[in-house]
Amino acid sequence: MAAPVTTRTGHVIGGELIDGAGQRIDVVNPATEEVIASVPAGTAADVDAAVGAATAALAAWSATSPAERAAAVRRVSEGIAARRDELAATITAEMGSPITFATKVQASLPAATSRAIADLIDGGYAFAEEVGNSLVLREPVGVVGAITPWNYPLHQIVAKVAPALAAGNTVVLKPSEVAPLNANLFLEILAEAGIPDGVVNLVHGTGPVVGAAISAHPGVDMVSFTGSTAAGKLVSIAAAETVKKVALELGGKSANVILDDADLAKAVKIGVANTYINGGQTCTAWTRMLVPAALHDQAVELAVAAAAKYGVGDPTDESTRIGPMSSLAQRDRVLEYIGVGEAEGASLAYRASDLPERGAFVPPTVFANVRADMRIAQEEIFGPVLSILPYADEDEAVSIANATIYGLAGAVFSGDQDRALAVAKRLRTGQVDVNGGAFNAVAPFGGYKQSGNGRELGRFGIDEFTEVKSIQR
Repeated sequence: MAAPVTTRTGHVIGGELIDGAGQRIDVVNPATEEVIASVPAGTAADVDAAVGAATAALAAWSATSPAERAAAVRRVSEGIAARRDELAATITAEMGSPITFATKVQASLPAATSRAIADLIDGGYAFAEEVGNSLVLREPVGVVGAITPWNYPLHQIVAKVAPALAAGNTVVLKPSEVAPLNANLFLEILAEAGIPDGVVNLVHGTGPVVGAAISAHPGVDMVSFTGSTAAGKLVSIAAAETVKKVALELGGKSANVILDDADLAKAVKIGVANTYINGGQTCTAWTRMLVPAALHDQAVELAVAAAAKYGVGDPTDESTRIGPMSSLAQRDRVLEYIGVGEAEGASLAYRASDLPERGAFVPPTVFANVRADMRIAQEEIFGPVLSILPYADEDEAVSIANATIYGLAGAVFSGDQDRALAVAKRLRTGQVDVNGGAFNAVAPFGGYKQSGNGRELGRFGIDEFTEVKSIQR
């Protein structure tokens, strides 16, 4: 597993690449444990400069027509597609996503979601409508602070920046310091697409310094944050001082409810795949599999057989299905949770062996006979760990599914589509897949309860970056 050439990467403020003064943050390949790059450890002063650049660019950018902004976003989408392989290789190197997944999803999905935003604007997204004697306008919020995570680094950047730009806003972006390199490539794509200097600014650094400065800055009109629920609460507290708009996409502990009339083999196979996607480092992962008590042992047997097919290893190998966790710290967190599951009395049905000796690797794991009150059934692990929970009847299944602080995603499998839909409607969660329903790039994405507030993607994502004004005539 060869590490790419070590590089130095800087902030981008007002169109200028700034190396940054003072300390730098190493970017470590989690598969090899080698330092592959470094970024500056940004400061509050860097944030202030970026906010100034975004403010200066706002008047001109917000005055452009929706058609001009849609064309710009479309060029960004085309730029992402053109550099797909470079983006995928970068994401694999900095956070360990297997190259096949990085190519098909990590570097391809952002092109699709940004193209969808351009299509919506061109298709007549309503920035103005008549309501009685009022003209109701959707106007730009202003300067948007975008704070993004490491698990789907480019996708989450684009899910914020594309609709923010389409709505006429300017942006100060702070990517995760764990996986920041793709952000600099994205800023290059923006420049190539003709996005004016200062419209999108990039400040590297940590959450407690740069993220906090963005959240509290009086010149930032809105913060859009994706990350842990704990960090999201800190963003909300900091933003409250200036009563700015806040959109949060936070953690999840999603339930896959398999009903007694479902195709069990299909439901379990799809459920395991969803749990292990991106090494389990996915906020929507169906990490709780709820099965009828009478089918529990059969479901466990099927899950173990499916899990055994998920090879762990070199993320640059196209056959690898699970690479390393994003960092050694994340590896240790997941391993600790596996220990917690055993200590709580869950049955360790499967734990992979033959892992690479070096790197942030953890074994794909399946727990059986899990109780709803166990920590592994309540807390977000963010790794390839599946908990299988038996239930007595449909009402108990719904009760268990809803019995966490989260409400981001979920699934229902049934031989009766109407029955599955009825159960899906009872789940307190932002999105539910019925019988393996496909991802929809223009459907709203976001959560209930402590999974956050606000929505991303499609017209709902554009709405999020607007203020509503009524003019009575």
